[in-house]
Amino acid sequence: MTLLVTEAIVLHSADYLESSRILRLATRDAGVQSVVARGARNSRKRFGSAVDLFAQGQAQFETRTGRDLHVLVGFDVARSHPGLAEHLARFTAASALAEVTLRVLHEEAAPALFDGLANALADLAQQPGESAIAITLGALWRLVRDVGFSPVLDHCANCRADIPADQDAAFSHQAGGVLCRRCGDRPTGGRQLPAAARQVVRGWLTNIDAELSSLDARAHQRLLREFIGHHLTDGRPLRAYESWESGSIDKIVTS
Repeated sequence: MTLLVTEAIVLHSADYLESSRILRLATRDAGVQSVVARGARNSRKRFGSAVDLFAQGQAQFETRTGRDLHVLVGFDVARSHPGLAEHLARFTAASALAEVTLRVLHEEAAPALFDGLANALADLAQQPGESAIAITLGALWRLVRDVGFSPVLDHCANCRADIPADQDAAFSHQAGGVLCRRCGDRPTGGRQLPAAARQVVRGWLTNIDAELSSLDARAHQRLLREFIGHHLTDGRPLRAYESWESGSIDKIVTS
């Protein structure tokens, strides 16, 4: 048995047996880990706000080789992000971000991904609700970048021909980015990406945020969902993301 102490963020919480809860944590030093908080449902004295969604702090849990579920010993909360629950747009955005993180982050250290997630949640909790979509899209594109699937935006993903910055281009999920006019004439299961939209995505990938109209926001949400679905998931639907995209809370499940 080994005691692991690491920074962590609660991304999912579920009841377990009569008195406990199972938490799925994004950690700085061990990727995604599942832990059981024994007695957490009977009393909040032991773990307090540590069992709340999006709580961030230092987690201490006992690990055993060959076990997928570890025992949470303590969790010292540093940030609780109450602002995420105060506005529907913030909460659905945070839920989508948590869901995608759980799909792409594995049981290995990923400090850059952890820091990106922590910064995005802190930013979301303080921003007006109307800014939530753009902030989340930027955070998700950087998550895609940090796991090694950054889209090709400056040249053709197929033949590598340069594409002028002011030129609209076909975007192919299969090819992994934009296509020149010649390659874009071939059916590849993508969509047309205006030059302005390409610049916005490029900005997100280089840590530059953008303001979006509601129409542009929906188009960017759809583009990112399709890209993630093609490259980074196992075929299961992204229910929380779809709820965020549609503006509904009926299917918010970070699993």
